[in-house]
Amino acid sequence: MNIGVDAAALGMANSVVSSTNDVNSGYWNPAGLVNLEDHQISLMHANYFANIAQYDYIAYASPIDNESAWGVSLIRFGVDDILNTTELIDNQGNIDYNRISLFSTADYGFTFSYARRLPLEGFQYGVNAKIIRRIIGKFASAWGFGFDVGVQFERDNWKFGIMARDITTTYNVWNINEKEYQKIADAVAGQNQEVPESTEITAPKVQIGMSKKFLFHYDYSLLAAANMNMRFTQTNDIISTQFASIDPALGLEFGYTDLVFVRAGVGNFQNVEQLDSTKKIGFQPNIGLGFKYKGIEVDYALTNIGNQTTTLYSNIFSLKVDLGLFRR
Repeated sequence: MNIGVDAAALGMANSVVSSTNDVNSGYWNPAGLVNLEDHQISLMHANYFANIAQYDYIAYASPIDNESAWGVSLIRFGVDDILNTTELIDNQGNIDYNRISLFSTADYGFTFSYARRLPLEGFQYGVNAKIIRRIIGKFASAWGFGFDVGVQFERDNWKFGIMARDITTTYNVWNINEKEYQKIADAVAGQNQEVPESTEITAPKVQIGMSKKFLFHYDYSLLAAANMNMRFTQTNDIISTQFASIDPALGLEFGYTDLVFVRAGVGNFQNVEQLDSTKKIGFQPNIGLGFKYKGIEVDYALTNIGNQTTTLYSNIFSLKVDLGLFRR
């Protein structure tokens, strides 16, 4: 639930909390849903970790009236066809490769979003209700729930946004298959001695953003955006205290006649410790392209290209369709 959705936003290093205004707002800031003029659907697919993991997303949103809107979305992140070798050796100590089976581990996130304009001019808010489902083959599974709240404000063409994720703390409660667990308990000295904790907690996070769109000679546009991502714990973020840590993100989107878009962003600024114990600031640049024609938008992003230790960059594709196109 922290990775992000929509190749357009990921190409700008996720710095879209204030500017998001379409079906994907259900993830980034549900307040942006009130800007919808018609029904929209969004799809995304990405490969992570050299195609080992698959990340998929689908969302639908629609205006209710001039003052409110709603949306739903589903995210799946999974690794499929994992070898289950817990029964590789039979009771007589013989290795039998026919006893190997396959399983999948996957996380699902279902979100229902609602947004409404406030009586104060330029203000709008949105809320998310999230259901989390996590499955590790037949070994364990979990259910979870949580809530997000977002606000957007616009004044003099400047946009501001605040997104508070997991405001009530998101809980996942695990059910461990004890029969399967016993097959691996004590198999390795010092490991799997006790059943894992059954409760998993996701602490609240806050994202604060601002953006402005500049127009040049009617045909050209430049959207500049910035985010401050805050977690209430001490991490390796470049701004880090015992109370909170802050990771900034910056993004740009250059557009031509609202048809072609080129995007770039940089984020994930971290204090990285080197082998010689010295520290440097690491960061992650992203780039992207987009094409929009008559309510259909296709976007591409290349992320994690700044990782100097691996080549596990990610290719991300997404599609957004204005369903009103089919009624014209």
